[in-house]
Amino acid sequence: MLKNKKHVFWEALIITSAIFLIGLFIGMLIEVGNSNEINEFYTKSEISLVDANAMSHLSEQSSLDCNSLRENNIQFANRIYGEAKLLEQYESSGKLTEGMKLLHKKYDLLRTLIWIGNRDSLKRCDNYNLIVYLYEYETEEIEKKAKQNVWSKILLEAKEEDENILLIPIAGDQNITSLNLLIEEYNVEELPAIIINNKKNIYTLQDKQTIKDLLN
Repeated sequence: MLKNKKHVFWEALIITSAIFLIGLFIGMLIEVGNSNEINEFYTKSEISLVDANAMSHLSEQSSLDCNSLRENNIQFANRIYGEAKLLEQYESSGKLTEGMKLLHKKYDLLRTLIWIGNRDSLKRCDNYNLIVYLYEYETEEIEKKAKQNVWSKILLEAKEEDENILLIPIAGDQNITSLNLLIEEYNVEELPAIIINNKKNIYTLQDKQTIKDLLN
């Protein structure tokens, strides 16, 4: 009887150890996969940063056609928007690491460069609309998080209905010097905030019509 109990004990120990080792191995594989995805995001952001800087200089050239500027600026911003949304989904599905926070900051810097590059384009060409959405990334306030989720959905719907909208969401609390200077220049009083065509600041948003009424 005692031998049977010992036998059962050792079987249970072996099975438990095997399950633990399998779980550890799977966890390592997942971690490696996550690291590869993060590295891919880093590479994309580095390329996009250089590309955005080049586009900013090209936008200053008055010889460029306004239609070409609009199409290329919107396409580029849409691509960056898509990459950043994938990163946000990745963040929400797991633990938010310092590396991911840094990568998010890089995308905020990238989108700030897109904003800067489009300021001159918008002055010369009025054939598209620029919406800059400044939100708080590090907030722990439930009410503010809910508010920002609603605003994001409204802005995305407005953008999907109008192909001439260039939407740039940027976390305004990332301590980026160039972004801080822009926030000061446009007298942004609180977050979240929306800046329409570098002219009008919005701090309350009920529906899409609020946005449409202020577009060109």
